[in-house]
Amino acid sequence: MLQQFPRTTVGGISLSRMIIGTNWLLGWSHRGPAADRLIKTTHGSKEAISPILNKFIEYGVDTVMGPISNQPTMLDAIRYTAEASGKQLIMVDTPIINVGPDLQSRKEAYETIRQSAASGAKLCLLHHSSVEKLVRKDTETIERLDEYTKMIREQGMIPGLSAHMPELVIYSDANGYDVETYIQIYNCAGFLMQVEVESIAKVIYNAKKPVMTIKPMAAGRVTPYVGFNFVWNTIRPCDMVTVGCMTQWEAEEDIEISLAAIERRFPDMGERSSPNPQQAVFMNK
Repeated sequence: MLQQFPRTTVGGISLSRMIIGTNWLLGWSHRGPAADRLIKTTHGSKEAISPILNKFIEYGVDTVMGPISNQPTMLDAIRYTAEASGKQLIMVDTPIINVGPDLQSRKEAYETIRQSAASGAKLCLLHHSSVEKLVRKDTETIERLDEYTKMIREQGMIPGLSAHMPELVIYSDANGYDVETYIQIYNCAGFLMQVEVESIAKVIYNAKKPVMTIKPMAAGRVTPYVGFNFVWNTIRPCDMVTVGCMTQWEAEEDIEISLAAIERRFPDMGERSSPNPQQAVFMNK
């Protein structure tokens, strides 16, 4: 049996500390339209995505996160993989909801959350683009958040926040909102982070609930070795790292580099290719 990835607990549910990201399966590369098109062309079917999911599952990485409930191809891939492997993936959905204050908006929000539960999600982390509209910096509150976390609980899911804006973590903890986990951007390059790396590191370290970090490789701007060694060694044992990749071979490489970072050893990975591999730096064992 292959070495199984370490786990943590969120709201009473056991999750793998590595989480399967979906940006590089659904076409959100953070690089440009050409990369987005490559992703969508490559991963346009459940059969194309399934080998990647299977590789993660082999190592006990059984948690997948993203705006999954409104992505039919991703849902099909998750169900297809579960049926073929006999192993269920734990879905962390990040739905975009209507946060308008009127009754119709609340009905739409409830329906979106209901669909999230119907898709099979165990955790529902409201998308940052929705929740950030509710933030009041003057009062350090998140207006009407309790309405939505209650809806999530009523549908049998664990509530959380996609907190690209670090104040979401701070205000939620300070006000005791019913939130069991957070998503926070965290990488050594500071890519898409709203304040300095050191400040986000402190937000994560002080968070009252486990944090799901995202974009550890800054959407391909740093290598897996650099990105994973930074993130795994600067988060807490309860926290998680979300990993995006294009192939099952990348998944296996990411897992090995991550396990090595956690175990404080050098990873077993191949040498960088070169037109002339007969150079001392590449032949050094």
